[in-house]
Amino acid sequence: MRLTVAQAVVRFLAAQHTERDGVEHRLFGGVFGIFGHGNVAGLGQALATTTEDLPYHLSRNEQAMVHTAAAYARAANRLSTLACTTSIGPGATNMITGAAGATINRLPVLLLPGDIFATRVASPVLQELEDTRSYDISVNDCFKPVSRFWDRVNRPEQLPASLLAAMRVLTDPAETGAVTLALPQDVQAEAADWPEELFARRVWHIPRPRPERAALTRAAELIRTAERPLIVAGGGVIYSEAAQELRAFAETFGVPVAETQAGKGALPHGHPMAMGAIGATGSTAANALAREADLIIGVGTRYSDFTTASHTLFADGAAFVNLNITGFDAAKLSGLQLVADAREGLSELAAELDTACAGWATSAGYRSRAAELSRAWDAVVDEAYSLDGSPLPQSAVIGAVNAAAGDDGVVLCAAGSMPGDLHKLWRPSGPGSYHVEYGYSCMGYEIAGGLGVKLAVPDREVFVMVGDGSYLMMAQELVTAVAEGVKLTVVLVDNSGFASIGRLSESVGAERLGTSYAYRDGTPLPVDLAANAASLGATVLRPETLDELRKALEAARSATACTVIYVRTDPLIDGPSSQAWWDVPVAEVSATAAGQDIRTEYDTARQDRRRHLTPPG
Repeated sequence: MRLTVAQAVVRFLAAQHTERDGVEHRLFGGVFGIFGHGNVAGLGQALATTTEDLPYHLSRNEQAMVHTAAAYARAANRLSTLACTTSIGPGATNMITGAAGATINRLPVLLLPGDIFATRVASPVLQELEDTRSYDISVNDCFKPVSRFWDRVNRPEQLPASLLAAMRVLTDPAETGAVTLALPQDVQAEAADWPEELFARRVWHIPRPRPERAALTRAAELIRTAERPLIVAGGGVIYSEAAQELRAFAETFGVPVAETQAGKGALPHGHPMAMGAIGATGSTAANALAREADLIIGVGTRYSDFTTASHTLFADGAAFVNLNITGFDAAKLSGLQLVADAREGLSELAAELDTACAGWATSAGYRSRAAELSRAWDAVVDEAYSLDGSPLPQSAVIGAVNAAAGDDGVVLCAAGSMPGDLHKLWRPSGPGSYHVEYGYSCMGYEIAGGLGVKLAVPDREVFVMVGDGSYLMMAQELVTAVAEGVKLTVVLVDNSGFASIGRLSESVGAERLGTSYAYRDGTPLPVDLAANAASLGATVLRPETLDELRKALEAARSATACTVIYVRTDPLIDGPSSQAWWDVPVAEVSATAAGQDIRTEYDTARQDRRRHLTPPG
């Protein structure tokens, strides 16, 4: 079959599928792109003339399209994703931030940036980076450190091997992340004869690795000796669809469950073993149990700095059993490694405990303490949700959105003060109801990510919560949502600046420098974000009171198109404290007494950091 390289890429991608547990999915739900110099004559022509089922969507920003693909992949539990194509030069490098976010969050996305001429006959071509060390370097080499697989296809003969390698990484739950195939513009348009089998329907089977028998025995024995165990549920629980096994394990053995940002929703709010969020942005219930725990059972978590409260949260001498699909994460904190799929690992660990440690479970007193701590935190959240005022407290806005989301809603956020408050306060209905990008915490992810989630799960209501800072970074994907007929409810929270960093700035002695949107004399800027959203094609509502906000959310749910709910909030009203610490260095030398006091507090706090070097068992 004679096709150009670009046509072969499109035909190949359309034939790729994944399968897990007997259920098949299309690997690529479509292609997002912006055409320009470097991809319009290749991939642009191929997508315009193909008869394959690979829908094309026009994005408005290259970074945004990668966020959309990553959010789509997360909502699809990493079984499907999107491909992204750009021109060479700035179009390509705009994707690097999105690529970093996808790789950090272990989410599969395929990036197809245009590249310079492989033949070099037109060198230096428009947007070419000239490097005196080599003619084989382009701006696309910048993708190497943020990609799990990177290749440049300089000849048609190289394409089949590159495509297969790319698919292998995208569908490997232990290795997945951003995959970059740089496609020189002349090679994209070059034709070759391809074997028919390259374009045959191909199914990539997603593995569920089972734990090693000896490791399983060691883990069960260590758990059997624990009196105050605590499970930390991470994103691996969601991606492996292990919520049912987690629930059964927690109920059978009486082990409370705390959740990371990516793992939130692994147990629904109200479950007797659900302690809510853990870490620097966690609940006091989960954090109190973490400080007292003699054993931490990490399931699908990478133990980020926030989760561990900068290694000050877990008790010195606590043991760790880490069930993770990657050995890299399972080895953290000197843990006993159970390298396996979360669902299979939990199921087999429960069976091993039943067999080798029959009757083992935590004491009634321990479970009663967990329930008491959970009730106390629920009361704190109830109070935070009921606050009112003008402007509104952010916690009240979150509470109203939480109520409007119901059982079928998905909340989405990424950066600023809201991710921390959402982690603490949001009451998830179950897996998939909570989507906060906090591995990279990338400003601008929110609206683009909401678009990806809605495309992946069109039957769910998607509530995007975005602060004014993030909105100004990347609001233009509202146009994409409107153009594609994708309904989103965007709650645009305006607190006149960077509330989170303003608070952090003050806490480290930087006096909130550069964190407010105002003239130099402090006068607010005459910026109307609601009018801006309306100009991008969205319906805009402007509630001022809590009751008006609830009515606006109700109206947005019943709408069929994008609605932006613009609401002002008070940046000086903090959410409830997690009673945990986060390490942000403070200047050792300060000209002010307040700065010196802050440094003293910092030095005291970091003395609680633990190394967790004790060998497991």
